[in-house]
Amino acid sequence: MDVNALNYCRFSLLPDKQDQALVALPNLVDSTSADIWALPSCERIHAAVGQAGKTSIFNSDPTERSKTGIIMSLHVFKVAQDTPSSSKAGNELRLLCAYESGSVTLRKYARVDKVTSVEGTGWETIWDTKVHAETTILNIGTVMAMRVSRNNGFALTVSADHLIGRYDLTDTDVNIACTPHRTKHPGNAAIAIHDDGRVCAVAGWDGRLYGTRTMKPLGTLKYHKLGCQAVEFARSLDASATDDVNLDGAEDNLKNNSDDDEDMGQGEKAERARWLVVGGKDNRVSIWSLMSFARS
Repeated sequence: MDVNALNYCRFSLLPDKQDQALVALPNLVDSTSADIWALPSCERIHAAVGQAGKTSIFNSDPTERSKTGIIMSLHVFKVAQDTPSSSKAGNELRLLCAYESGSVTLRKYARVDKVTSVEGTGWETIWDTKVHAETTILNIGTVMAMRVSRNNGFALTVSADHLIGRYDLTDTDVNIACTPHRTKHPGNAAIAIHDDGRVCAVAGWDGRLYGTRTMKPLGTLKYHKLGCQAVEFARSLDASATDDVNLDGAEDNLKNNSDDDEDMGQGEKAERARWLVVGGKDNRVSIWSLMSFARS
């Protein structure tokens, strides 16, 4: 499958029907819009989502080029529709995009009579907002990373500024859905959300933990000397069990990879489920064992 590698954006994978999935990634030609492909057929079912109403960054007139810049991060997911009587109930496709300009846009595919689209036709913008500061100095407002909670309830973004953007993906009112949270620590490069959705970790000059609802600081991870660039929580036990069920019927070699897990006791599995991994510019990877986030 051909992809556009001239960008910084990771793909987003959405498991669909059994042995099928959707994958979203920047458009083959213009990284300001997105494509959605079907797997394993490698058929592009939605082309240039977000292209409608804006001009390509390759336009010869700089004043007419897209003001969003390229897509820095995206996430494709499905939600239940408001009309249960519809034949498409439960299958409304949505795409969340974070851009170089610092803006974040949530779109939905509104057509029920056609499953494919080109140049963004059939896609409607639910809301569009810009939380991060905009400045011409070092592109400080560019969204460096975005992460969506496991239940697709909310998203968080970080940038080189001191803000953490929180976006309620269940609300259509941009004034309610999007909230900037100010921190005392600029220069953030990555963010991760724990499977329970209650805690997030931000990688910047050091690693920091925040509560996802109020962004109250919970702790600091001081180890890396040159700043942190990657951060990830271990999968929780409940999420791992769900993944095992979803993989039922997959190839045998996928199941064989879990042999090491079967050799561990329940206590060791619970301890590893509380791990947080941080990668830094100093070429070191640190593993932190955190307290349990479960409600007592």
